[in-house]
Amino acid sequence: MATTAESLTYEALLERDGVTVSKSPWGPDDEIGRLNWMTPETTRAILEHLDGRHVFDLNVEYFIGMPSWVAAGDPPYGIWMTHTPQGSVNDNLSGAGSAVHEKYSYCGDSIHMYTHCGTHIDTLNHLGFYGMFWNGWTADKDLGSRVWSKGGLDKYPPVIARGVLLDVARLHGVDCLPDGYAITPDDVRKAASEQGVEIKPRSVVLVRTGRMTKWPDFDGYLKNPPGIGLATAKYLCEEAGAMCIAGDSIALEVLPSEEENVFLPVHAYMFATAGAQIIEVVNMEEIAAEKQYEFAFLGFPLKLRGATGAPMPSYAVPLRG
Repeated sequence: MATTAESLTYEALLERDGVTVSKSPWGPDDEIGRLNWMTPETTRAILEHLDGRHVFDLNVEYFIGMPSWVAAGDPPYGIWMTHTPQGSVNDNLSGAGSAVHEKYSYCGDSIHMYTHCGTHIDTLNHLGFYGMFWNGWTADKDLGSRVWSKGGLDKYPPVIARGVLLDVARLHGVDCLPDGYAITPDDVRKAASEQGVEIKPRSVVLVRTGRMTKWPDFDGYLKNPPGIGLATAKYLCEEAGAMCIAGDSIALEVLPSEEENVFLPVHAYMFATAGAQIIEVVNMEEIAAEKQYEFAFLGFPLKLRGATGAPMPSYAVPLRG
């Protein structure tokens, strides 16, 4: 069983119309795919070399009206107060007593959102082919009334690995790539070469299109974003050995897709075939401005049981040595 980044091989569980669902090389109980490449040893090697003099925040803020997948029917981000100082005096929901709340001013709030909102990670149960997902999961046997029993964020560790930034917008001399631009394998190879970095196996690869320069303009950020094409996803996963690929747009991949009659082909390939996660809505502007092309990537996904995605606070820290 080959599970190193340099020699990863798959057994096909389903092959149909040019697409493949893979059996995990990490065994029948695997639910996290390439994140298995992280071990206590690899994590320690990263953490021992952190240069903590600067931490790059790769996250966007969550706020009412933020760009999200509402056009696909998903709920927008919402936040509302559940307790306010005067409300606590008036209705005493806490049970502590109105007189107590005259002194102790109490506030609380609640949120409602699509799990693929803001800076987030997609799990391997997010998209598959012909009803089958990574490692043979199917809705018939693995999906309950509310959530998946396989592949949810409750199974995910923190993502701590070497990171590399490929600034494709800078390669082309623009602040943001044009709408609908499909990033090619040649683009990422040239970006790495010009930046003097190597896309080493087991890395988290950040691909900058410059789309974050349009944030938080709703239509400007969401409509026809540039992103990687399927050939580039295959190059990064199969030849470069990427563990995860991160984008600064809503989808990582180019939209509309390069071919007709497909739906998020990069997502489906990365999840069902390659067992590789996608990280989206990553703010790469500061790290790109500082030309920090190699770093430690630190991501901490919310452990939402059975979820197909979740916010993942993410940071980049330069490495010593």
